[in-house]
Amino acid sequence: MSDVAPPPPPEDLTSVTVETTTTGTELFADRKDVVVVRVAGELLDLSRELEAGTVVEPVTIDSPDGLAVLRHSAAHVLAQAVQQVNPDAKLGIGPPVTDGFYYDFDVDTPFTPEDLKALDKAMSRIIREGQTFRRRVVTEDEARAELAGEPYKLELIGLKGGSSDDDGSSVEVGGGELTIYDNVRGAGRESETVVWKDLCRGPHLPSTRLIGQGVQLMRSAAAYWRGSEKNPQLQRVYGTAWPSKDELKAYLERLAEAERRDHRRLGSEMDLFSFPDEIGSGLAVFHPKGAMVRMEMEEYSRKRHVAAGYSFVNSPHITKGKLFETSGHLDWYADGMYPPMHLDAELDDDGHVRKPGQDYYLKPMNCPMHNLIFDARGRSYRELPLRLFEFGTVYRYEKSGVVHGLTRARGFTQDDAHIYCTREQMRDELTSLLTFVLDLLRDYGLDDFYLELSTRDPEKSVGDDATWDEATRTLEEVATASGLDLVPDPGGAAFYGPKISVQARDAIGRTWQMSTIQLDFNLPEKFDLEYTASDGSRQRPVMIHRALFGSIERFFAVLLEHYAGAFPAWLAPVQVLAVPVAEVFDDYLADVVAQLRERGIRAELDRSDDRFAKKIRNASKEKVPFVLIAGGEDAEAGAVSFRFRDGTQENGVPVADAIERIVRAVAEREQV
Repeated sequence: MSDVAPPPPPEDLTSVTVETTTTGTELFADRKDVVVVRVAGELLDLSRELEAGTVVEPVTIDSPDGLAVLRHSAAHVLAQAVQQVNPDAKLGIGPPVTDGFYYDFDVDTPFTPEDLKALDKAMSRIIREGQTFRRRVVTEDEARAELAGEPYKLELIGLKGGSSDDDGSSVEVGGGELTIYDNVRGAGRESETVVWKDLCRGPHLPSTRLIGQGVQLMRSAAAYWRGSEKNPQLQRVYGTAWPSKDELKAYLERLAEAERRDHRRLGSEMDLFSFPDEIGSGLAVFHPKGAMVRMEMEEYSRKRHVAAGYSFVNSPHITKGKLFETSGHLDWYADGMYPPMHLDAELDDDGHVRKPGQDYYLKPMNCPMHNLIFDARGRSYRELPLRLFEFGTVYRYEKSGVVHGLTRARGFTQDDAHIYCTREQMRDELTSLLTFVLDLLRDYGLDDFYLELSTRDPEKSVGDDATWDEATRTLEEVATASGLDLVPDPGGAAFYGPKISVQARDAIGRTWQMSTIQLDFNLPEKFDLEYTASDGSRQRPVMIHRALFGSIERFFAVLLEHYAGAFPAWLAPVQVLAVPVAEVFDDYLADVVAQLRERGIRAELDRSDDRFAKKIRNASKEKVPFVLIAGGEDAEAGAVSFRFRDGTQENGVPVADAIERIVRAVAEREQV
């Protein structure tokens, strides 16, 4: 190693070529924000030796990779703190996750909130000590000897390259060698001491001190070892870590705001929907106000689809299993389907089967049935592109642990379209389709988008490479031409074709997957779909799958949280609430309400026995866009007072003017 480090690269330099053997610590000595380096795509500790000629990229703590390293290092500190407090605790896995980290432990009793507070304090002490993360390469025998008291680590050692990203074990094993990270107190001094160790691939921060004050434990929960119910149940502690205390505070504020906007909470408070136990998990019922919002969402979508040349179809909720054998869903999607119902068997008088029954399934998808509609008669090239659209209710057997309100339900209605076109029409159809999707989402109030391109998983797909390559290339070109950022999603495609998904950011910056557009050459082949070309030959159509909302229920939840329940006037379940100052003015406002209803406005009169101030508070809680108030002066002048959701008020507005303002705001989809 060189005694003299080369001069540090300029601050804006993204990479540097090493001139003489050195380390990342020396190379980026003046860059305090650099926590690891990237070499040939691999993240390395700053202490790793770098040979001359190596191209090195600095990775800062606020970058996605830097944040992952910060959070993984915080997970190690958590595990060290747990074993300080409870030496009998056995270690599981501790990976970084979105916005934080977790670590699994085998302990006798679950962690309590008081335990988490004590662990937070223990972590702070470790962080302030500035312990060094030191990497060691070990043999399998050495690792087993050093971790003999950690049964879960011994299991991971046996995995080596067979670890899975799905269960988090890849943060510990799965590379070309086994490594252990020591936490060293007093590194570089004669008194240095290894105070804790963990099996880990790394990399890590140079020092625990870099974790700083931006770390906090959040909660604990039970979790099965490596995600399988066949394995022991461990206790998982979740935490979050950020480069600074201010960023941690901002994150916690975002969480608090997200909690206030939680669609399940708002749905109950605003009497929009519920999930009765008598019906079952993940199966919602919409109450009158929620159903009204849903109706408006659907009606506007219907109008736009009619104008865009779509043909509406309907299909049943249940079908014979043979259909899903043809489509491939029973091969590739059976785990997400409800179990079959065996029906139609006929028995003779002796109980013997005279006619065997058949398996019927609740449909998880609409596309096989739409293929049957396409194939119901001969099709000509003159009919293409044929755009079939359905609000089709589907059923998917989501595990109870992932069911989450309306955003992850077991029964939901897709705004599902399947477009059949020629290969020559494919690119133009995709381009216009993406424009249609984005414009419609903007009409509902979402306008901050990027795109994700999901490509083939060779282990979970059908069809040949050339077809997949053509489909993927076409989608990528269309997505790029849109001008939106395009993010890769390797292996995320459906089994039959690649897809573009529209990712939308809501009012508080969270990202939701919205519309999906999938290009499919395979299902037309499986269903033997054909059309007559202009030269009389029989040709195979290209099939485009498209769900614009994803599902009505999920989109409802996204909009509810985006608007925090304060829907724009055109979507609000009650658009106008008339509140008389006293009962004597009920009839006056009842006439105003009647006029509004004649103009198609959802208006109500508050005839409750509550005091006037309580009625105003109720209107605010229900997030009604327009509250019309009338007292003696208003009635004499033929006017009303407007009260808006922000608490402002406009007095003495003539009734005719008030009605026109409300009608215009609804018609023009204004946010008020």
